[in-house]
Formats: sequence, structure tokens, C-alpha cells
Amino acid sequence: MTSNPETIAPASVGLPNVDYNRSALAPGIVHIGCGNFHRAHMAVYLDDLHLAGAAQDWAILASGVREDDRHMRDILAGQKFLYSVIEVGPGHQTVRTIGAITDFIAVEDENAALIAAMSDPTIRIVSLTVTEGGYFLDPDTGTFDAASPEIAADAIMPDHPRTAFGAIIAALRTRRELGELPFAVLSCDNLPHNGNVTRDAVVGLCRLSDPELAKWITEEVAFPNSMVDRITPATGPHQRALAAELGLHDAAPVTCEPFRQWVIEDHFPAGRPPLERVGVIFTDRVDAYELMKIRILNGGHAILAYCAGLAGIEFVHEGMRDPLIRRFLEAVLDHEVIPNVPPVPDVDLTTYKRQVLERFDNPEVADTIRRLCFDGSNRQPKFIVPSLRDGLAAGGKTDGLILLSAIWCRYCYGEDEIGATIAPNDPNWPELQAQARLARLSEPEAWLNMRKVYGELGTDTALNQRFAAALGSVWCNGSRQAMETYLRHL
Repeated sequence: MTSNPETIAPASVGLPNVDYNRSALAPGIVHIGCGNFHRAHMAVYLDDLHLAGAAQDWAILASGVREDDRHMRDILAGQKFLYSVIEVGPGHQTVRTIGAITDFIAVEDENAALIAAMSDPTIRIVSLTVTEGGYFLDPDTGTFDAASPEIAADAIMPDHPRTAFGAIIAALRTRRELGELPFAVLSCDNLPHNGNVTRDAVVGLCRLSDPELAKWITEEVAFPNSMVDRITPATGPHQRALAAELGLHDAAPVTCEPFRQWVIEDHFPAGRPPLERVGVIFTDRVDAYELMKIRILNGGHAILAYCAGLAGIEFVHEGMRDPLIRRFLEAVLDHEVIPNVPPVPDVDLTTYKRQVLERFDNPEVADTIRRLCFDGSNRQPKFIVPSLRDGLAAGGKTDGLILLSAIWCRYCYGEDEIGATIAPNDPNWPELQAQARLARLSEPEAWLNMRKVYGELGTDTALNQRFAAALGSVWCNGSRQAMETYLRHL
């Protein structure tokens, strides 16, 4: 182990040493959105490479465009940009210190420092985790929404952008003017075809102010698709207590499951780190992997979460140990979700589902039901509604997915089935609560008429009738009896 002082945390931080010389690292990646998932996923893969003595010119410059990013920068700067990752499995924990992030770009309203960093030709990849709702998608079409206020503001003032996409465009403009190769833009968010979605956001915004540059971006800039997976709960009291028990004095610990997966389309004209050496899968079939993961894992999370949320259950593993909720989850996956998931290379879907359920059942992760319930207005259209739409189109079973929509509606009413208030848990909570109350009182069709969530499905008369019956059952008899009835009629 080297004794270089740049390789260890300050004594006040109390983290384990990093087993490589961080002063030898040079950044090749700017990452926008340095939350828990990025720090437990991409940064860990790069750290694995650094531990192997590889990819020293592929360290990460963290960055962000939100107030939360500013707070994270302050914390990590006080720890020399080191932090702990605690992998938690049943009955064991493994702690490591991650050193792959070498700096954190100043977070500014107009992103001048971020643009300057991305303009540097040594940066060959710009990656993002800006959440599923951060791509400015029109809920009706699933395409880029040029009418979004934030997008409109960046279109008017492209030299002073406030969004991540506006900053990317400004940096690409500089790279073009300097005659430098453009960087690749790599989304690490849970979106189908996330590279295509990112390209549409960047090009769509650019067309509003500079169509010629937009054409150049379309022709010259790579937006590889990717699929990412690792259950990473938010850092709360439980996670901080675990870090303290392990002797860590870390203001930004991350806990996560041992499992991780990353599948990427191999399209990086300016080069990339040799991530295949640390388990990353490069393939031209990313779409198959991502659809499997979004429908089974993310969809499974949604099915579990709202059933458990109504029951007042706090943790994911506790929801898994409720026999009825688990039976309902497995039945909907088996009969309504998996039948509409296309084959995946070298993967058995039933085995994959079993592995997913084992991951949900890991008590050490201490993931919360509330976290899984958060942002349903953005997540349901991606994780649940497509399975419902496909099932209806194929004439297959859909009663469980319709019941799940009714249970989500009941959750958004704002009170669980044991009488406790459910605190606002969605960026669109006031609208969801209003629609949930209207659906209960007189107009059950009001729920499916939320076009941002259900799109054209809200015009399906037969579906509305089935939803109204499911919601009536949940309100009159409770969600548990509604689930029992569903299971009896399989």
C-alpha cells in the first residue's frame, strides 16, 4: 500500500485507506448527478479498475445542477472526495472506500464551471444520473417536451444554461469550435432506451436555438444506451447508524446490496475505460436487458411498494415477508408481466425473477417502502403502464395490474389502511391526491384520465369499468381482500 498522503482520508474522516495512488489519477469522465446510486455503481466499477492498476486516466469529476448537488459537494470536499460503500448481505457487511471521484465541480446557477470542465478534450465521456423524471418527456407521447419551462428558458439563453442538457450543448459547441472530438453522453438512469432519450433531449433543446449545431450533434455525438442495476437505499438514520457501528466517521456513506449489473452499448468514439475487465457487459442488445429489468425489477418494486405502503409497512424486506403481498407480487409478475417480456440473451426470465425476489428479501439493505413509492407519477408510466398496455393489446391477463393501479390510487388518497397519514411522496402529490379523492367520491375514471401517467389508456371504456370495480373493492373491502379475490380467480 502506498504511503502517498493523497491516497488516504483525513484522520477525522476515519475511512479505510484506498489501496492505490490517487495522485496518479486524471479525470476522463464528468458525471452529472452525484447521488447514492452513482456512488454505489459507476464509481465502484471505476474504483475496481483503479485497484487493478488500470484506467488511471478515467477518474471521475463529479458535478451537478441542483441544490442537492451543492450539498453533496460540500460534504465530499471535506473528505477529499472519499466516501464509504457498505455492501450489506444477509448476516454480513463489506466496507470499502471509493477513491474514483477526484474532484467535484462547483455547482453554479448558470453552470460555467461545469461547461468549462466538459469542454476540456481530456473529458471523453459525460455521464448522467438525473432521475427518471429529469429528461423532460411529454407524458402523452414519451418524446422530448420542448414546452417545459426549464427547456424554454435554456432555449432563450443558451449561453447561460441551467439544465444539464443545456450545459452539455454549450460544452459541445465549444468542442466543435476548437476542432476537438466530442465526448460521448452516457445516461445511467432507469429509462428504456436511455441513450436515445438523452440524445432527443440534447438535440431537441439545441434545435430551439442552434439548428446547425443540433445537426452536428446528431451526426457526431454518441449516446450509447445502457442498463444499470443495484438496489441503493437513501442514506437515513439506519444507514448512518450502521456506518457508526462499523467505526466510520463518514458524512456521506452509501449502503447497497452486493449485486450490481451494468450493460452498455459499445459506442464510444473518443474511447472508454476497459470496464469489461470488471464485469460490465457490452452488447448491442441492451434493449432486451433493460426491458427485463424495468418490467420485472422496477415493476416488481412498484407492485410490492404500494401494497405494503397501504399496510403501513416500513421496510421492503418486511413487505416481502407478508405472505399475501408476496403471493400477489409473484402472481402478477408470473401471469401479467413476464409473459410480455421478450427473450434476453443467456438469461432465463424465471431464474431472473427468483433472483430479484431474493434481493428484495435482503433485510440488511433496509430499503424503505416509502422510497419505492416515491415519484409514482414518473415511475408508473415507465414501470407498470407499459406492461398493462401490452397485456391489453395481447388479450392477456391484466386484472392484477389494474388492481395495482387502484391500490396506487388508494395510496395517493393520503391515508393508509390503518388510519395513518401518508405524507406527500411525489413531486405531483397535490394533483395525485385531488384525483384520488375525486376517484373515490364520484368519478373513478378521473384516475386513468391522468394523461401524464396513462396516456391513451384513459379513453378505454372497458378498462375504466374494470378499474372502477377494482377501486371500489379496495375501498369497500380493503386491499388485502381485493388481493385474495384476485389470487382465487387466477
